[in-house]
Amino acid sequence: MANPLADCVSSLRASNHLLANSVSILDTAVNDFPRLTKVLQTTKHFELLPTSDLSAAQSRLLSSLIPEFNALLARVETHLDRLERREQALIARCELLEGRLSMSGEDGEAMTRISAGGAGRKSLAGEGDGSREALRLKAVRAKKERLGYAVERLSLQAQQRERQLRMSVAAQ
Repeated sequence: MANPLADCVSSLRASNHLLANSVSILDTAVNDFPRLTKVLQTTKHFELLPTSDLSAAQSRLLSSLIPEFNALLARVETHLDRLERREQALIARCELLEGRLSMSGEDGEAMTRISAGGAGRKSLAGEGDGSREALRLKAVRAKKERLGYAVERLSLQAQQRERQLRMSVAAQ
């Protein structure tokens, strides 16, 4: 009987030794897991996207930017309209002031002629019509030239402001 038990004990010892070897092998393998996870961990330096995702992102970006561009363009247009109205108001004011200056100048000349003397009134009145027309024509030409310069200056200012607005909109 000792023989069959000895065979069982030796078989059990061999199994125990085999299990101990397996445990030591598994232990060394499991101890290396943290290093293996770092080694096997992938780092994405460049991520490739499908074309559909890229086009969807572009369309979302475009749909969010278009209203902002439209709002900025509307602001620029209202500002330009305001500048244009101001330019027209300044032109009208300039014309009004020029008219007042020319009228006060003509009235002043007429008053000096009338107060020049009693006997010379009739002769001045006859000659005054031609000279008045010549003076008036000269004043109108000068006024036209001044207004032309004023309009040109205002249009250049408006163009400069437009450029400044475009640059500020482009910078934003």
